[in-house]
Amino acid sequence: MSVQVVAAKMAEVELKDVPTGKDLSAGSPMSPTSEDKSLPKIDSFAAGSSGSAAASLTVESSAKAGDSSPGLLTPNAAKLPQASAMKRTDPQQNGGEAFVNRDGTVAEAPRMKKIQFAEQKQEFNKRPSKIGRRSLSRSISQSSTDSYSSAASYTDSSDDETSPRDKQQKNSKGNGDFCIKNIKQADFGRREIEIAEQEMPALMALRKRAQGEKPLAGAKVVGCTHITAQTAVLMETLSALGAQCRWAACNIYSTQNEVAAALAEGGFSVFAWKGESEDDFWWCIDRCVNVEGWQPNMILDDGGDLTHWIYKKYPSMFKKIKGIVEESVTGVHRLYQLSKAGKLCVPAMNVNDSVTKQKFDNLYCCRESILDGLKRTTDVMFGGKQVVVCGYGEVGKGCCAALKAMGSIVYVTEIDPICALQACMDGFRLVKLNEVIRQVDIVITCTGNKNVVVREHLDRMKNGCIVCNMGHSNTEIDVASLRTPELTWERVRSQVDHVIWPDGKRIVLLAEGRLLNLSCSTVPTFVLSITATTQALALIELYNAPEGRYKQDVYLLPKKMDEYVASLHLPTFDAHLTELTDEQAKYLGLNKNGPFKPNYYRY
Repeated sequence: MSVQVVAAKMAEVELKDVPTGKDLSAGSPMSPTSEDKSLPKIDSFAAGSSGSAAASLTVESSAKAGDSSPGLLTPNAAKLPQASAMKRTDPQQNGGEAFVNRDGTVAEAPRMKKIQFAEQKQEFNKRPSKIGRRSLSRSISQSSTDSYSSAASYTDSSDDETSPRDKQQKNSKGNGDFCIKNIKQADFGRREIEIAEQEMPALMALRKRAQGEKPLAGAKVVGCTHITAQTAVLMETLSALGAQCRWAACNIYSTQNEVAAALAEGGFSVFAWKGESEDDFWWCIDRCVNVEGWQPNMILDDGGDLTHWIYKKYPSMFKKIKGIVEESVTGVHRLYQLSKAGKLCVPAMNVNDSVTKQKFDNLYCCRESILDGLKRTTDVMFGGKQVVVCGYGEVGKGCCAALKAMGSIVYVTEIDPICALQACMDGFRLVKLNEVIRQVDIVITCTGNKNVVVREHLDRMKNGCIVCNMGHSNTEIDVASLRTPELTWERVRSQVDHVIWPDGKRIVLLAEGRLLNLSCSTVPTFVLSITATTQALALIELYNAPEGRYKQDVYLLPKKMDEYVASLHLPTFDAHLTELTDEQAKYLGLNKNGPFKPNYYRY
């Protein structure tokens, strides 16, 4: 049989399989229908996952300039017969097309309906099977509904406006000692935690090595940190090491609701949800601390709010608390203030200034997450943009390096002459904020200070300037000064606001001046593994320290612990450390097993 004959027969078969216009009834699987509730509306896709929606449709339009013929919506559009039929246009059918077969018969081309876009509120169908349809519906509900609370989400698509404080929720075991957004999101959160575990090798190694010893047996840890998948891995590690945990969020926007649900389903007492009010924030902390029959003996804090609350409301609790572990610049600053005033009641471990936190989390984490946060919220193009970064500490260094690499023109403000000289040597122009505030496109604060950007600066900014904060606290940008009658606030998307002046000028304010990366995006899991492992070791050290080793003061982790944390992460890179010979160790005056640098060494 010749190739032409085979091709002709195949084409005829394909032609018979293509439904004609009259076959596309309302019940046909090829036709859009408003009765199928399992399938999403196009506008709901466009709101949260427009990229996937666009990718899921194959649209082939024969329309050219001035051509009103409908486009084709079919996965088999490319397979319309070519070898055995010729296309012709019948003018009597208003431009309709037909195919002339080799035997002279005329077959009408399939008449497909036009795509109904978002404003027409028309559902679409990708012709799934019954099983496929259920799985499609489930995946859509998880991606567009369950995941709205993720730090990566733009919008909150939940129709449930009831405050979690007014809900009665229980997990599958009947436990209700938690307050979160939606316990039904637990399965989705569990998958996120499992992904995080793959990028947190040191915590998993610590869990495996120390699980038999239970070094935190009897520890009752109350925590206040960002509740993310990475924090969940830390909490479950602490639990595996013997600790009981109760947790609240240190930021009203950084909680991943699905992760909080997974923790609650796992038996943890978690009080947090994304988008808390200020009152909710303190209420959640109080619920963690003030519970009948449970007295914390360890504090894990990020920002100092938990420590401050206990000191203010329940000072008698410090009699049984063995120590505080603090990881942020702001929180550490508060601890040193308490120590200087003689009001620090227990030993505290300054994790923020440990090498493995400061040189990795602060620098490398912010170097990646600053771009992520800005892109997700504003879709800004960095090339050629003028950016001013306030502060050239480790966070500022990371932000500047990332923006410079993307082609931005970067200015730096700094009070410390040493950091300022570093900025100059790295190729950045050192300025005062007043000198560049009229011309810059983006303003980023990362100082840990207060009132770095005030109303005077905000008034002088150019139209469309993006303003955000990479420091822990929301004190760096004077947001309160913007809440005045003459200014209009316009919500663009979650954590993105336009603040509009009477003359029409507007600025783009992100996360209401709160921490950008954890409020508006996510952060690299691997680098958080380093910080979380340091926190876990600090808790173990303080909890098991003999009486008198640590006084009522602020301490850094021993250098040996820093080196241990780093060594746990090296296998991920298939890295091989060089070992000192006895002669070399003697020459340097070091122990072959470390520590390898004195405490005053600056990495």
